[in-house]
Amino acid sequence: MSKLLIKPKETPDQDGNVLRITPESAEWDYVGFEVYQLKKDETFIKPTGNKEMAVVLLSGRANAKTKHKSWDNIGERMSVFDETPAYTVYAPNDDEVRLEALTDLEIAVCTAPGKGTYEARLVRPEDVDVAKRGSGRMEREIHGIIPEEKPADSLFVIEVFTPAGNWSSYPPHKHDQDNYPDETYLEETYYHKINPADGGFAVQRVYTDDRELDETIIVNDGCSVLVPKGHHPCSAPPGYELYYLNVMAGPIRKWRFTNDKDHEWLAK
Repeated sequence: MSKLLIKPKETPDQDGNVLRITPESAEWDYVGFEVYQLKKDETFIKPTGNKEMAVVLLSGRANAKTKHKSWDNIGERMSVFDETPAYTVYAPNDDEVRLEALTDLEIAVCTAPGKGTYEARLVRPEDVDVAKRGSGRMEREIHGIIPEEKPADSLFVIEVFTPAGNWSSYPPHKHDQDNYPDETYLEETYYHKINPADGGFAVQRVYTDDRELDETIIVNDGCSVLVPKGHHPCSAPPGYELYYLNVMAGPIRKWRFTNDKDHEWLAK
């Protein structure tokens, strides 16, 4: 199995955790990512420490609190494939996020180094930038929860909905060089959901120009893929919709990338 593929646990831990990626486990410096599944009336509490944190409500409803703010009855969609924008709680370092599950709840916890620049806030569906990207079999829908244009110290958080039979993160691109303004170094995780989940799969490549890294990975529902470097396109087979949640962070909070020169003509 590829070391870039992170599979979910068969059963949640006592605190509801089903998937965990830390900078230490990924052998990088910036991005952390976790998924939790809570039953109705269960509680999630997580201090931010020296990180900033974005908690994305993948499905379900909750009451949410940080140390200084609270929001009741947030969340609308019962599945990511409702394709409605998510509710997300952003908290700076030296804070905490507390959720009380009002229904069964699945959340994604996205972290990166924080500086305490911005206050805790709720990102509502109407705050999410929604746009189509690509054309033909490269078309997908982008939900910018925390894109470059929205405030954060390090984090980018983006949802992508790829129709069955389409390619995504395509043409292939990379962002592994600290060479601003031409390209920025950004670590990235993909969290994949497949519809229908049973038997469903997607395909993701991660490769460098010199093919020193060259992997083709089969992902199932609930799997994550690490992208430490290289190009990273993915494909949804006919009959299976693909959702993924991207988390990126690096030394400069700018998204500058380089297309694979062999396929760059597709972007024109």
